Amino acid sequence: MENLNYNEIINLLTVLSLAAAVAGFMAGLLGVGGGIIMVPALYYAFTVLDFDIVTRMHLSVGTSLAIIIPTSIISTKTHMEYDAVDFKMVKSFGIFILIGVIAGTFLAVNLKTPSLVLFFSIFAFIVGLFFIFLREKLVNNPKKISDFIKNVTGVIIGFISVPLGIGGGSLMVPFMRTFGYDIRKSIGTAAAVGFLIATTGSITMIVGGKIIDNINTPFSFGYINLLGFIVFVPITMIMARIGAKAVYKINKNILSKIFGTFLILVSIRSFFEYLNIN
Repeated sequence: MENLNYNEIINLLTVLSLAAAVAGFMAGLLGVGGGIIMVPALYYAFTVLDFDIVTRMHLSVGTSLAIIIPTSIISTKTHMEYDAVDFKMVKSFGIFILIGVIAGTFLAVNLKTPSLVLFFSIFAFIVGLFFIFLREKLVNNPKKISDFIKNVTGVIIGFISVPLGIGGGSLMVPFMRTFGYDIRKSIGTAAAVGFLIATTGSITMIVGGKIIDNINTPFSFGYINLLGFIVFVPITMIMARIGAKAVYKINKNILSKIFGTFLILVSIRSFFEYLNIN
């Protein structure tokens, strides 16, 4: 860290600021946490800062989850202004999201997960195609979702989100759309669920890093890096509100296509991550 010159510091802050702006806007617009953008940006930063390679990805994931907490709050509050958050759905996921997050944290801290990343990549690609080509008109009215399906889905969403450092919107929005929920209601609700995932995931990543693995990375608390948090949060919070407001100015069919394109990009990024860790 001491060897960084002025230009390197400026370049690093520029990259992180741009990533924060994009991640925040996408968080508000699509109900995702933005982690799919933040994790690689943070990993780049920790590489430049020459952090221990063994803990770089863990720090990237944990810091991303911590950043999602305030970002999801702003995003959710903005969607609430348009009555686009189904809190009954959020509450019904609560404990099962928690179970999934705890299991996912154990996986993130202790295991390499190429098969999980590959599964997510394939899943995101298929769902992305669904949103692009079948669009909003496929299902028009919300259907009752059984408690069993909610419980299982909650565990799966929580379990997959932590190892990837995401807020779960990439899974939550397609889930709600499958049962006929409006795309905007799905996005607003996913933002609220992202708060549950990020809060629980951040706590468990702190415990995992500080108590279980006892890491001593500079400016970090467990697997959460405070410098990364400080750089990202002000920008993501501002951009999340802008993105959330943009949802209600965009045609719903176009919004579905945007989300589908986003998921395909997510799947490609996840597949490259699979190739790197396999």
